[in-house]
Amino acid sequence: MRRYLWLVASMAVAQPAWSVTVDEAIAHYNPHGTLALNPKHGDELWHQKNTGEDGKERDCMTCHGQDLTKPGKHVKTGKVIDPLAPSANKERFTDLEKIEKWFTRNCKWTYGRECTDQEKVDLLKYLSAL
Repeated sequence: MRRYLWLVASMAVAQPAWSVTVDEAIAHYNPHGTLALNPKHGDELWHQKNTGEDGKERDCMTCHGQDLTKPGKHVKTGKVIDPLAPSANKERFTDLEKIEKWFTRNCKWTYGRECTDQEKVDLLKYLSAL
């Protein structure tokens, strides 16, 4: 019985709280299937230049870098950011709680506002292909 409980507990720890696939994450933001998936729009959003509150120009690559298969670096803290491309980081886009957390923070920092559900599905579709 102890071995069984240990096995169940270790399996629970190994998986993110809301383990999902990219398609499930997209469905979370598009529950009725009414949003068209547009990875080209996601690409445009990713490269869109914006002016931050500090007056400096920024885009998603400011912290994530040009090559998303390589680590990025947070522009303010210097903290290393794991590769964003799922091809280089199998844990990317598998935890719905983290996806929402980072969309909230990064959209506000990059665009000065929260992203819409349409923008989120487009970004997820674009980034998941990398």
